[in-house]
Amino acid sequence: MIHTGGCHCGAVRYEVEAPAHLEVTECNCSICSKTAILHLIVPAARFKLLQGSDALTTYTFDTGEAKHLFCRHCGIKSFYVPRSHPDGFSVNARCLDEGTVTGMTVTPFDGKNWEANIEALRASRGELK
Repeated sequence: MIHTGGCHCGAVRYEVEAPAHLEVTECNCSICSKTAILHLIVPAARFKLLQGSDALTTYTFDTGEAKHLFCRHCGIKSFYVPRSHPDGFSVNARCLDEGTVTGMTVTPFDGKNWEANIEALRASRGELK
């Protein structure tokens, strides 16, 4: 199924291919808990930016591997390139438009202890099938 979503002001819009019932991850690391992101991790082939590449600004920290993309107008991080899956995207399920998501299963992830737990996250996502 194709879901659409984007930032608050509408400058950034995308579509993502995923089931109607989403399997998402809720991380407790400092940035994820402060931005309240629910991670829908997908391979790059299942994500398409429709508009707003010029509205995105990138924030990196620590290892610099994750590319946190925010709308420079409204500040919303509707998707980003995660350190755990640099060949894909983490779409913020909270930023998907209403009407196509029938439900979500939310799995907690201990991102405060990222190094000790990342292999479990990668395994649970089947390395982006």
